[in-house]
Amino acid sequence: MNPIVKSVGLRKSYGAFEALKGIDLEIERGEVLCIVGPSGSGKSTFLRCINQLEAVDGGALWVNGELVGYRRTGHKLFELSEREIARQRLATGMVFQRFNLFPHKTALDNVIEGPVQVLKLERKKAELEAHELLARVGLSDKCGAYPIALSGGQQQRVAIARALAMKPALMLFDEPTSALDPELVGEVLSVMRDLARTGMTMIVVTHELGFAREVANRVLFMDQGLVVESGSPEQVLGRPTQARTRDFISAVLS
Repeated sequence: MNPIVKSVGLRKSYGAFEALKGIDLEIERGEVLCIVGPSGSGKSTFLRCINQLEAVDGGALWVNGELVGYRRTGHKLFELSEREIARQRLATGMVFQRFNLFPHKTALDNVIEGPVQVLKLERKKAELEAHELLARVGLSDKCGAYPIALSGGQQQRVAIARALAMKPALMLFDEPTSALDPELVGEVLSVMRDLARTGMTMIVVTHELGFAREVANRVLFMDQGLVVESGSPEQVLGRPTQARTRDFISAVLS
């Protein structure tokens, strides 16, 4: 099977700052990849390129078998329209640091918004699926609650259910616990563990090294826009070969 994500020489710059300096990477279907590294290393930028929240500046990126952002005709590339990009984006679900829920909508209405408005799913069917998803993330009793009445961990679990409601082939998590109080982190990681067990393909940017060690098939360490080290959790987190990886892990665990 083709990899669900293939990156060849991927580059992204913001003015003079080069956030990604040529990323070569393949991610297989069903794989859980955890990306770790210091702030500013390019981790979140890589996710945002996959989800087309950022345009690629160089190299090429394929997601779910499609070239991201472009259509190839013969030997020429043509930029996709906003509508075509939106269609490609449906292959991915993204969970951010901040929950980005609609404050004026209940948990249930937040979850059904995408299926009803984008996928044109019949409302009753969307509500039935939303109830199932909210139960899956442990919030069956919060369907009628508004975000202001939910804890940060509960809001993030609604955000996960909302992303899953679009039936993505790939889930992206951008430091999903970094905005949470420490006592709420565990409930979100528990949902993510359960999701990984179902075989969902996941790319997780995280500082939770224990979670990465337990759940990931592969861990990637990034620094200064480059992949410094990649391998099994035991290798990268337990026996890193690169000094920069060792320094980072020591700093996180100290």
